[in-house]
This record gives sequence, C-alpha cells and structure tokens, in this order.
Amino acid sequence: MRSNLPTAHLIDGSLYVFRAWHSMPDEFHDVDGHPVNAVHGYTRFLCELLEREKPSHLAVAFDASLTTSFRNAIYPAYKANRELPPPDLERQFVLCRAVTEALGIRMMIDHSFEADDLIGSTLWSLRAHGFRSVIVSADKDFGQLLGEHDEQWDFARNLRWGPAGVFERLGVHPAQVADYLALCGDAVDNIPGVPGIGAKTAAALLAHFGSLDALLDRVDEVPFLRLRGAASCAAKLREHADAARLYRRLTRIALDAPIEGGAELLVRQRGMDTLEALCEQLRFGPLTRNRLRALTSA
Repeated sequence: MRSNLPTAHLIDGSLYVFRAWHSMPDEFHDVDGHPVNAVHGYTRFLCELLEREKPSHLAVAFDASLTTSFRNAIYPAYKANRELPPPDLERQFVLCRAVTEALGIRMMIDHSFEADDLIGSTLWSLRAHGFRSVIVSADKDFGQLLGEHDEQWDFARNLRWGPAGVFERLGVHPAQVADYLALCGDAVDNIPGVPGIGAKTAAALLAHFGSLDALLDRVDEVPFLRLRGAASCAAKLREHADAARLYRRLTRIALDAPIEGGAELLVRQRGMDTLEALCEQLRFGPLTRNRLRALTSA
C-alpha cells in the first residue's frame, strides 16, 4: 500500500468531533463555563495524528450544516432522520475549527457541499498532480474515492485499507460503491434504497451487470439470474428505477466542489499566533499545551 508518491492526509473532521462529543466526559469547561469536552477530545485526536504521521500535506473538512447541502435541495428527506446538534455542540464545532486553524492546518467548509465532497474534490485535484491520498475516516462512503495508491484509515481502530479492502468490506469495487448504496440504501443518511434489495443482493447484481445503469437497462435479464426472489427483484427495480437514479445522485461524492488552490495550501503553517489565546479560553492542561506548542513551533 505504501508508495513513493507524495501523500496528502484528508480528515473527516465532523466525524471526530462527534466521536469526541460522545466519548469524552462532560467535566471540561472553558473560561466562561461552557462545555468543551468535544474540543478537548478532538484536539487530542489531532495532536496524536500529527505526532504519529508527521504529514507534509493535510486538510480537515467539516460539514457546515445537516440541512443546506445540494442533496437536501434534490431530496428533502436527506439526513432528515438525524437530530440537529444541540447549541452546546454547535459552539464546540466552531472551536474545533479554530483549533484546526491554530495548528496551521488547512480547514475546508462549504454550505452547499458536504465534507465528503470537499475531500473527494481535493483528492481528485491532487491525484492529477501526482499525489496519493489517505482519507482519515471510518465512513464507508469514502470507498468510492480510492484509487490504486490511495487508502482509507479508520484512526480509532488503526485499520487501513485500499481499493481491495473496499471489496472485502462491501463486496463491490470502489467505482460501484455509489451504485451499491443507491440500491441497498444508507440508513445513516436516510436513503431508503430499492425495497427488498439488501446488501448481498445489491453486490450480486453489480457483480453481474457492473453498474446501476447497465442493471436498469437490462432489467429483463434479472428474473433469469440464480438469485433468490429474482422475479420480485426485477419488478421492484422496474418500479423504483427513477428513485434508484435519484438515490445515486445522493450517494455519489461530488468531485467538483469549490476548493481553493493546489497542494501548496495543504502544507501546514508553523508559528501560528492564535494558539495561546485558545489554550487560555479552552483551559487546556499543561500536557495538551506542551503538545500544541511543540507542534506549532516554527
């Protein structure tokens, strides 16, 4: 998996803020008495990643909102099953973004595109300039982005995988992941998929037809497959063909999100002057302050 290509680490920031929010005790407060447990947990995560990997190029992408992406415009039910973050967590997200920038790390956020799209568009742009990317996230959606030299890293479990690992996990190749999720649905994002088609059936259909488009074009062949309930499956596909195409517009990561500049913007800046004030505001302890100072010293 390792190669001699220059590497960019692209981090799914919102995931790690939520993980810190759920895992860190609520004993951490800032100078004004507001909870900052998620900020403390997220900062420790960033410090550990920087210390372990010493990445030359990296960026952290955040979701701006659960309700404003282009996907909500074409399918209002998208992510409607998720509760909006409480005000305390919203405030902590702002502080986590501030910590990211104080560490000199490129921070990406957009109200029309999600973190996945910002990461995908950055990866696509970097690939054209000879970079490989490591996507730091546990989210299965990112499997569709992995090229020959790329990998995904579930940081909490310290598991890494490339394109072959996507097939081991889902039974489909990276180029088929968006089609797979459109067929079997994604409960996390409130995408229902085609009724009656589960993960194994979706993988089997894509193994035979290659893509959602080919499957829908040749749906008359489905009843003749050695597949349990093949005739019923074909009927469902005919009935829900337009819905499946719509779901793929939701499951496919955009590669044309607005991203600024090139690889040079992903080089971490040193000697940031906002760090000390943040440490005071967040009441970081001596250990965290020392780690941050070491990481930002010019």
